[in-house]
Amino acid sequence: MSMKKAMSVLLTAALASSMLVGCGSSASTGTAAATSAAAAATSTAAATSAAAATSAAAAATSAAASGDVKELTWMFWDDLDTSTDLITQLYKKNIDRFNAENNGYHVTAITTSLDDYYTKLNALIAANQAPDMITLSPGTYMDVYQQSAEIQPLNSYLDANADWKNSFSSGMMDGSTYDGQIYGIPTNFAAACCYYNKDMFTKAGITEVPADWDTFVADCDKLKAAGFTPITCSESTAWCLSMIAGYCMNRNGVDYDKLNAGTAHWTDDNVLSGINDMVTLTKYFQDTALGDSNDQATANFYNEQAAILVQGSWAIAQMNGANSDIQSKCGVFSFPTKDGSAGDMIVKCDNISMMSTTKNPEGVIKFMQTFTDDTAQKATVEECGKLPVTNVQYDASKAPSQCQDITNILKNIKGSIGFYNEQVYNTEAGDLFDNTMVSVAMGDMTPEDGQKALEDWYTANAWK
Repeated sequence: MSMKKAMSVLLTAALASSMLVGCGSSASTGTAAATSAAAAATSTAAATSAAAATSAAAAATSAAASGDVKELTWMFWDDLDTSTDLITQLYKKNIDRFNAENNGYHVTAITTSLDDYYTKLNALIAANQAPDMITLSPGTYMDVYQQSAEIQPLNSYLDANADWKNSFSSGMMDGSTYDGQIYGIPTNFAAACCYYNKDMFTKAGITEVPADWDTFVADCDKLKAAGFTPITCSESTAWCLSMIAGYCMNRNGVDYDKLNAGTAHWTDDNVLSGINDMVTLTKYFQDTALGDSNDQATANFYNEQAAILVQGSWAIAQMNGANSDIQSKCGVFSFPTKDGSAGDMIVKCDNISMMSTTKNPEGVIKFMQTFTDDTAQKATVEECGKLPVTNVQYDASKAPSQCQDITNILKNIKGSIGFYNEQVYNTEAGDLFDNTMVSVAMGDMTPEDGQKALEDWYTANAWK
């Protein structure tokens, strides 16, 4: 499913305006079914995950001792109890606040890592232990669960509460809308940016952030000559590398909508240019990039072991939560375009979706409303540095300084795009894109080999 560019312009404009004033159906192309993915999960994984769900529900028995309190489960991709990520900590507060209210429901979270999230979710579905609600991002992953009817439309609940429906920023749900039906409620909005260490840039003789590609590469050379690691990235975490690859593709005019439709091809020259640009940047990664996890790569930045981090704005919460001193040293710039003009920005929303098997839909809606009320949305910005999905008014002076930088960028971007691995033909194509970029970066494939692998898959599976 492609994120609509027309929606994106309205969305980014609305968000920029919201942050400045703050003080006061898309066609889906994914084809894999969730049930098929679940069947592919091993019986061991299913048993383990089902046991985890059962254990989690049992742990909440004392909290839901009253017969009038109904138990709900929500699946999330981080540890709510141990994570230092500020948005995860906020989610924990939201759950505690929901459970403390006399609303007739109690929520228990089923948590796992992002890398294991979909495997474990599919195992739970296969074992008939599906949670009441899950976390999803718009794109091919949401496509899977929408097309297999594992998640249900939410229009009737939104229409029944006009105040709630009208509280969301314009276009915020377009990415989770299929043929007019909404399948996900957004909880925050993130934009992928380049974070940089101001002190390192100054010591390397860089007086302003790069706007065009040639200057970007030249600045990386200056940083390296000054003794700094120019860029930190988890090269083996496929989505991290493919985010950079996606920007390189976009900056060379590659359009995933045209690739999905077959009006453009992976063997086109601009695809090769995009892959080569990605390879160029990998030469500036830390020496341990292949073995570093995403958390370690991010830590390299906030521990001042690297000058640039290309990440989503969700990283603001992580870096500021782990090192409060980094905020004063951290600036933000948009991934450079070839000619220095305004470019597209990679954006995404986290969403909560209601499973079709839930027996307590009204409780799920109450939970969603807790995550999107003014208390939660103000904290999303002021405490965590992520962008709100509603028209909430907040104190911009309380927000992390990086948020204002992103606000300024949003005012001038051309438009917005989704993550390439989530916007290409389906999840299988997304995995292939990710793994191909990693193989090329590692030198296991040439850029031309990577092009051929993607072209061959699309010829066999997408362009029939």
